[in-house]
Amino acid sequence: MDEIAYDKLLKIKTTGRDDSNADQYRFPYEPTPYSVLERLANRGYIGKKNTLIDYGCGKGRVGLFLSYQTRCHSVGIEYDERIYASAAANKENGVSGRRCEFTLGAAERYVVPPEADRFFFFNPFSVEVLGSVMTRISESYYEAPREMLFFFYYPSEEYMNYLQNHAELELFEEIDCSDLFEGENPREKIAIYKFI
Repeated sequence: MDEIAYDKLLKIKTTGRDDSNADQYRFPYEPTPYSVLERLANRGYIGKKNTLIDYGCGKGRVGLFLSYQTRCHSVGIEYDERIYASAAANKENGVSGRRCEFTLGAAERYVVPPEADRFFFFNPFSVEVLGSVMTRISESYYEAPREMLFFFYYPSEEYMNYLQNHAELELFEEIDCSDLFEGENPREKIAIYKFI
């Protein structure tokens, strides 16, 4: 199924890139391909007992799709008011909107709820912002210890360097996605880390 067909099935509008408010700290909106999300959903790491936080959720595709496929609860964090408005509209109209919520605000100030145990990133912001986000997640973990998995799609070299040197994270698995696209791009993967 292609991008437009999935949007129609889910009754949402998430296609297209938007870099109108991008800067050196917050990167453009670009939706995660549905084929990648299918691969993640089919791995069994996300289920109805999980709460997924999607940082830099954009128009809400990740949360709405994974809620539909896995029955998880999802929370999307978006700082751009205009793009957030699209996510809110998609929640209203989408078939899985009742299992999703969206929050307008800066990721580094978002207080991570104790039930959050899955975290998705598609290079939404700089490594500096990622460091602040990880501090918030660590604080939440120490207040309520639980299994946590982190999904980094198409991770940049800066992200990988940060993750490999983060004392509380351990690489758990890499889901290869290079066969889904033309060319041999080593970044076409989901790097899964766990909190240790």
